[in-house]
Amino acid sequence: MPIRRTEFESGLRVVSERMPSVRSAALGFWVLAGSRDESSRISGSSHFLEHLLFKGTKSRSARDIAEAFDAVGGDVNAFTAKEYTCFYARVLDRDLPMAVDHLCDMFGNSVLRSVDVDGERRVILEEINVHEDTPDDLVHDLFTETLWPDHPLGRPILGKVGSVGAATRDQIHRFYRKRYVPGNLVVVAAGNVRHEDLLDLISSNMETGRVRTPRGPSDRNLRPVGDAPQPSGRTLVKRRKTEQAHICIGTNGLSRRDPDRFAFGIVNDALGGGMSSRLFQEIREKRSLAYSVYSYHSMFAEAGLFCAYAGTRPSRAKEVLGLVRRELDDMAEHGLTEAELERAKGHIKGSLVLSLEEPGGRMSRLGKSEISHGEILTVNQILRRIEAVTLDDARRAAERVLLQPAALTVLGPFDKGGLW
Repeated sequence: MPIRRTEFESGLRVVSERMPSVRSAALGFWVLAGSRDESSRISGSSHFLEHLLFKGTKSRSARDIAEAFDAVGGDVNAFTAKEYTCFYARVLDRDLPMAVDHLCDMFGNSVLRSVDVDGERRVILEEINVHEDTPDDLVHDLFTETLWPDHPLGRPILGKVGSVGAATRDQIHRFYRKRYVPGNLVVVAAGNVRHEDLLDLISSNMETGRVRTPRGPSDRNLRPVGDAPQPSGRTLVKRRKTEQAHICIGTNGLSRRDPDRFAFGIVNDALGGGMSSRLFQEIREKRSLAYSVYSYHSMFAEAGLFCAYAGTRPSRAKEVLGLVRRELDDMAEHGLTEAELERAKGHIKGSLVLSLEEPGGRMSRLGKSEISHGEILTVNQILRRIEAVTLDDARRAAERVLLQPAALTVLGPFDKGGLW
């Protein structure tokens, strides 16, 4: 079914994709507010708000919200990212009006009581403790801070113990009132839902503006693009008594608007995207040096982040790091083989299509595209762009990324310099 998009006079955008063969609907409220929108003093505010919006509104308690979704067998949750926050629900199609009603109320009418701020502060500090006790997660935050030490994208999404501990209700409320406005909101639904019915539900539950204005992509709703942060090229060795050494090495990737992003997506997949990738084959299959080894590419408004990760015994860390560097250097110098190119294309295309087999996957793709790009490529358009990538395209993208200064972060039982 075709994807439908409507923009209200207030700037609120509504996107839907009907799947008449299912009996459910996935709903997402995507807010253009993430950890990069915070000053260092209020770091963690977006994530704090993610918690607080479930604590009650002017007309509903936290228990009311939870019971409403439990009573229909639905799910409601949220997550915070660098550039947006998403509140989402999955319900039976007949219960979509209830889900829209509740999420509209949470978005516009949350009370953010001081007692709830204090309670969720304790919860979030425990969440940070859990993160600190999970080295294979923590090392990625440390890597991002090492790569971009002076840029908002380098800050952790959860915030710091100091900033979360010092956050006040007034600070968080000001952030809420500034960021949680219709012009920063994208509402997305996928499943057995009619677009006009969704518009009626939103109009009756939210201050949207008087006119529904059919529009195409609109720059007024997009995040302003500044200068890309420069890759620091720094090294951080953080001592921690762990059974494994956790290694992250990487540099700037490509932004989400870069024309080479599809080509580098294929490069990344061939490097560390699956079981046939170079890193997996060389480090795990041939030498049995790691259980977990992979690479990833995250894209933001003005830059991207490329990282290769491996976890291994501390005594083999130097060897594993040397192998990762060798594969990155070889890719930068020689590019992909024809077989690698075709295999990576097939892996990416297959993974994309399989991820869209249920409403939640489709809602997530639509929401990320609209909140980040202001436009939505159809699945066929994406498949064609992937298929059009040539060996020369892949080599150019690999050179652009992998010849930049690399940052290195190692978390494990090492003294500074002890890795070498």
